[in-house]
Amino acid sequence: MRKSLPFAMTLLLAAAACGPGQVVVTMEIQADNPDGSGQSQLALSDIEVQLLPFDRDAIFDSLTRAYSEPEPEVPAELTAARAEVQQAQAQYDAAQRRWSTIRDTLQKLSTNMEQYNRGEAQYLVLYRDFQDFDSQLSGAERAMNSAFDTFDSLQQGTIHASDSIRILQDNWADDAFADVAGIFRDKQTAAGLDLAVDTTDASGVARLEGRPGDYWIYARYRQTYTELYWNVPVTVTRGDPVEVRLDRSNADERPVL
Repeated sequence: MRKSLPFAMTLLLAAAACGPGQVVVTMEIQADNPDGSGQSQLALSDIEVQLLPFDRDAIFDSLTRAYSEPEPEVPAELTAARAEVQQAQAQYDAAQRRWSTIRDTLQKLSTNMEQYNRGEAQYLVLYRDFQDFDSQLSGAERAMNSAFDTFDSLQQGTIHASDSIRILQDNWADDAFADVAGIFRDKQTAAGLDLAVDTTDASGVARLEGRPGDYWIYARYRQTYTELYWNVPVTVTRGDPVEVRLDRSNADERPVL
């Protein structure tokens, strides 16, 4: 047995040296807390992550330059109008949180008041607080409804224009990038490397394997008005996993129509 251990270890080391390398990708961003109390770290789960043996951005840029017509641009006035919609939604969300907070506080006060007789001092303290918050509730509800009406009106005004530009861009891309799938295959063949795909788990982690070489990590995360887009170069080696973090600092934030 003692003589066989070095041989077994040699086999294990040889297998590791010939095996693929691993890339561990962590996706996290700073995001607003639902209750409006600042921001916290959000793990991006259920996001597809690809390990590609070519630079997809370089391919799309080349096809864009080669195509006879420029890509339809988003008009400046539509960009400005969408920024107004985003601001109006933030104001509506804040008004809705305030209304919800007051309503929940009234419910808690009402429950606490049930523990006391009406003549007790603590009941009177709770009752005065209840009256104070109750007087604020209707005003908060009016503010919330007004903020929603403003947001909805602005949003409706941009829907048609956004749809029109998106259709133009989609039609342009169908023609300009018609050959992209074949180019991807040719680039992969030339690199002599396979692509790999995984989906982030509840902790925002994806694990990808590939033979040693140069790759790009591609992923995207859709938000309400924009998307975060990653196309990050990475060199895969054998041995310890290569760790890559995808967050706002290395993302390209793009408008979504």
